[in-house]
Amino acid sequence: MRRAATANGIGIMDVLASWARDFESVIDSMLVPDPAVPPVLSEAVRYSVQGGKRVRAFIVTRICELCGGTAEMAAPAAVALECVHAFSLVHDDLPAMDDDDLRRGRPTCHKAFGEAEAILAGDALLALAFEIPATGIVEPAVVKAVVAELAKGTGWAGMIGGQTTDIQSEAQPPELGLVQRIHRYKTARLFVTAGRLGAYCARAEEAQLAAASAYGQHLGLAFQIADDLLDVTGSAEQMGKAVAKDAEAGKQTYPGAVGIEASRAAARDEVRKAIQALEIFGPAAEDLRQLANYIVERRH
Repeated sequence: MRRAATANGIGIMDVLASWARDFESVIDSMLVPDPAVPPVLSEAVRYSVQGGKRVRAFIVTRICELCGGTAEMAAPAAVALECVHAFSLVHDDLPAMDDDDLRRGRPTCHKAFGEAEAILAGDALLALAFEIPATGIVEPAVVKAVVAELAKGTGWAGMIGGQTTDIQSEAQPPELGLVQRIHRYKTARLFVTAGRLGAYCARAEEAQLAAASAYGQHLGLAFQIADDLLDVTGSAEQMGKAVAKDAEAGKQTYPGAVGIEASRAAARDEVRKAIQALEIFGPAAEDLRQLANYIVERRH
């Protein structure tokens, strides 16, 4: 499924796009509804996981391969993380949260199916995130590690905790330390989880696990700083969602705390640290290095 980013002049954007297309069949094979599932719930779940760059799933798979595993070994964990990510977006877009009408260039789940149905679709996606690795991974020790990491990365001391801090800090004066805390948990924590899941699926050594965690941490921080910047400098057409909403909602953001140029410098520094973390994997990790550079260069 993977295409090397350095071979034949293929860039990381082409690699990601091609990989994401191939990955759709993997998701389809693991999101087959039981006959008892209400059709509207099945449709809302499928709608919510469609599209996107699949960056987190790509990281899970590539880290697994770099640690001696295969894409097939990583697949249940990669799909599970996509379910968590989709669940977070569905709930994030709700009127009680960010109240967004557009996601990935089309109506958000609650606009397409209704608010109650969107809440239930998000709930179902979170449940699926644990069902898929529990039933799709054979080795009990790997199942335990993957499920525990998913729970930690998603839960009250992870992404959900970060989102809570984000909401609670709205309308407070911009503060860099608070912004960094929100970024670390709301966004970077699931990138750490992506790296760790890939390592667990391959039964990696401790040094490889530590490197995968560090890569995810710094990549996730760079990603969120870049996202903050794009909310200021991008357009809805580029982003596939509404922009300029962070300032309107009084969100804690990097540009709000330190300005645009300092934010760009901070994102570049996180990219440098992410690339440094990949040293243990050698030249084979070139696509992940390119991914880190792409994070701060992207326009959507």
